[in-house]
Amino acid sequence: MATEAEFEYEEASEAEIKYDEEYVQNSRGLKLFACRWLPANGSPKALIFLCHGYAMECSITMKSTGTRLAKAGFAVYGIDYEGHGKSEGVPGLVMNFDFVIDDCSQHFTRICEKAENKKKMRYLMGESMGGAVALLLHRKKPEYWDGAILVAPMCKIAEEMKPNTMVISVLSALSRVFPSWRIVPTPDIIDLAFKVPKVREEIRANRYCYKGNPRLRTAYELLRVSTEIEQSLHEVSLPFIVLHGEEDQVTDKAVSKQLYDEAASSDKTLKSYPEMWHGLLYGEPPQNLQIVFSDIIGWIDQKSRYGNTRLERELKEEHEHLFKSDL
Repeated sequence: MATEAEFEYEEASEAEIKYDEEYVQNSRGLKLFACRWLPANGSPKALIFLCHGYAMECSITMKSTGTRLAKAGFAVYGIDYEGHGKSEGVPGLVMNFDFVIDDCSQHFTRICEKAENKKKMRYLMGESMGGAVALLLHRKKPEYWDGAILVAPMCKIAEEMKPNTMVISVLSALSRVFPSWRIVPTPDIIDLAFKVPKVREEIRANRYCYKGNPRLRTAYELLRVSTEIEQSLHEVSLPFIVLHGEEDQVTDKAVSKQLYDEAASSDKTLKSYPEMWHGLLYGEPPQNLQIVFSDIIGWIDQKSRYGNTRLERELKEEHEHLFKSDL
């Protein structure tokens, strides 16, 4: 139970932001849940787009993330993928990861192209599987995004989490016939991912978090895209910060180092946290969360303060268009 001081702090935090929810329809006719946290006073310094992890959702598990970032002066937008959270679809089923990327790209781009947002910096923030989503959104539009915050990104499934080669082969074949079957053998990810017991209890009690075994097609798609990303790390060209707990047993911290080493980006940062687990955004004790968010907010503030070549290029193109119109 929260103490009186903690309750007062939470109320003060909430008063500094505006929170809204809506449903948007994707190209396949499904209603997807979307939400946003905005600074209550003043124009946001930049736009941040949340990409949540596998079996997670935005409005509850990522509430503290959205609140912290909005309090720091940023506009934060999230969307629950098909089959996740409050969105429509078979719970926990990802039939095609490309659909997830298309849905996020369409929704996030629509927000970026609003008149009030066109001159604002735009950042992708992906946690775990959401890190893969962020990297694939960058690959879809290499020049569109100003940077990425990659938190324990799923660039590769940790070896301890992978079924053996024979099981993978059988599951891949079965996934085409029985995509929604929940027979993929995996350890309890909640126990492996989140250090704080209370957080594990909250996630287990959250009816919008999927807690069954991975569905066949979902497991196949996660393996497919993580393999693709691992093989194309050298194509990553946007500025990024990657953060990883050294005790992470869910995603491979060595591949985050590999991403840092191989990415074509000239502007890249790697943060490694001793004794921290997978859930860096809401699964660690308060003092650890403070360290992680201080690094994230400091990085975004520094990038947003100076602008970048994308904004300069777009302004130049806009001026050239206006000049030609006057001739």
